[in-house]
Amino acid sequence: MDIFALWLYEIRDKGRVSGNYPVLDRTDRRLLAMLQNDGRAAGVELAEAVGLSPTATGERLKRLTREGYITGYRATLDPVKLGLHLLVFVEVYLDKTTPDAFERFANAVKRAPEVLECHMVAGGFDYLVKTRVADMNAYRRFLGEVLLALPAVRETRTYAVMEEVKTDGALPL
Repeated sequence: MDIFALWLYEIRDKGRVSGNYPVLDRTDRRLLAMLQNDGRAAGVELAEAVGLSPTATGERLKRLTREGYITGYRATLDPVKLGLHLLVFVEVYLDKTTPDAFERFANAVKRAPEVLECHMVAGGFDYLVKTRVADMNAYRRFLGEVLLALPAVRETRTYAVMEEVKTDGALPL
């Protein structure tokens, strides 16, 4: 068992928490797992699966939302059917690693609709950007007109995805 699995066991099965978040019981975890799998699951269906009344289940869902465990619901769209065939990850290097440069870049990248995700990382570069475009020509336009035009960008390295192996993104509960 690796260190992450041990940590997850400690948190999930021993009831320990980090920060100020309350401990989730098995029923909460089951509800969250079911919603991750199907955000449109009916309250009655959820209630039957966890062995509670629909009212009690609804109250739990309201609490989980109020406490921030459930942050929203959305449809998962097929990017290929929408003409967005190419998934790309980009390492972004800033010209300076100062609070001002970080803030300017972060504020600007949040306004770029082509950017699906952007993460500040520790390591050899500053940010990891995820984007999805129609093809390499569209990516080249995005790189030149959007990404390289963002404040403080000095250099980028591009990684085009050849095959998406796991994309469900479900959190381990």
